[in-house]
Amino acid sequence: MREYPSHYAPRPGSPRDLGQLPNARNHRRRKPGEMYLNHSRGFSDRSARIGTGGGRGRSPRRGSRLPYALIGVGCAFALFLAAVIGYVNRSVDVTLNGERVSVRVGSDLASLVSDQSLTDTYSAGNLLAVDDSVLKKRGGEKLSIKVDGKRVADSQWKSVEFEGGEKVTVKNGRDTYEPHDVQASQIEPKLTFDGTGAIEYVRTWGVEGRSEVWVGKTSGKTHDRGQVKPVVDCVVERASVTPKGNAKYVALTFDDAPSASTEQILSILKEKGVSATFFLSGEAAAANPAAAKAIADAGCEIGSNSMTDDSLEGQDRDAARRQINRGFKAVKRATGVKTALLRAPYAAFDSQNWLDAMDLVSASVSWNVDSGDWMLEGADTTVSNVVDNVTSGDIVLLTDSDETAEQTLEALPQIIDGLTQDGYKIVPLGKLIKTDESLSKKLTSLTRVKMPKGAVIPTQAADDDAADAEQSQ
Repeated sequence: MREYPSHYAPRPGSPRDLGQLPNARNHRRRKPGEMYLNHSRGFSDRSARIGTGGGRGRSPRRGSRLPYALIGVGCAFALFLAAVIGYVNRSVDVTLNGERVSVRVGSDLASLVSDQSLTDTYSAGNLLAVDDSVLKKRGGEKLSIKVDGKRVADSQWKSVEFEGGEKVTVKNGRDTYEPHDVQASQIEPKLTFDGTGAIEYVRTWGVEGRSEVWVGKTSGKTHDRGQVKPVVDCVVERASVTPKGNAKYVALTFDDAPSASTEQILSILKEKGVSATFFLSGEAAAANPAAAKAIADAGCEIGSNSMTDDSLEGQDRDAARRQINRGFKAVKRATGVKTALLRAPYAAFDSQNWLDAMDLVSASVSWNVDSGDWMLEGADTTVSNVVDNVTSGDIVLLTDSDETAEQTLEALPQIIDGLTQDGYKIVPLGKLIKTDESLSKKLTSLTRVKMPKGAVIPTQAADDDAADAEQSQ
């Protein structure tokens, strides 16, 4: 007979005594409408099926972790979103009239004006008629505002957004004019001359002025505003070199080069340890390119003596420009050196020549001391003309031509020795100019013309007669 624990011992006649399951009687006693657990299909079995798809031997708690994972992901996203929103809406500092204020990053200038009540603190400008009478009080600019030094119009306030660190200055609004039509006239600059000396160059370039007549669309008034943009006249300065300090300087220059004697002149200069400036004739350079190239190879400074020996004075604009241009090009082809330095034939370069060719010529140079070698009065006279008359800063005229060759070759070594004994340093023209601090700052290049943007070439001199008279003195 089967034995049971004492607390589970079957009563006589009970189902257990009959070998039945303990739940058999309870099952028979279930009441209608009541819900009971079925142990044969319990939680563990159902959970396993839900979590594992019905597989056996899987953990009955695995499926229940999914909701917690989703909650964790949601929380992390919420924190990230909050951080992004916080960063986007963070505050930054800007300086408003010298004081720091906080604004939301990315907020615009219009918001700052509103938040700081700036239109209550500062007043708007007036709306003016074309004759400066007031059409409407406070009808002009709302506020005068600059952000980092740049003025911002009323209509642009919303387009200026702050990133932090900007400097904002606010003042009362400016007066503005009524809408108006403008009748404008250009004022042409004129050519003027200033100073005296052997070197001429453009010190101030001409700039057009502008005069306006306004016709108001609201008031109907017409008003002459006069010169709203002042005209700037072109100034050609005539100057001599004034070397700085006590040192004495002089420049030797040769006209009409090259010649058959050019290389002998270069040998004398090399032997004496000095350099000079040669003004080459375009025709001579084209006829003797080897001698012209020897000048450049010797390290001497190069300018142009124009294309031919014909005077530029009295020539029309096209003819003068053609002769100057051809001279510069011939020098460049023969020597490889580009220059804008000109010694016009006979040093004749008047106000009309400047009007015609100031965009071509960096400087027009004559001389302070004429050696007179071209007069063929002998080497002694040539030497005396130079050594006895030179002063510091002077430009000396010599000639490199076949006609003067014999006399020049005899006089040149004596001139150099005499100047050296008198304490002079012999330098090319460009270096002579550099000894004058004031002049060198204004005449910065001899090789090219520096015409500023917006400059125009005048069409007439301020006083043609006076200008020509002054130049002829």
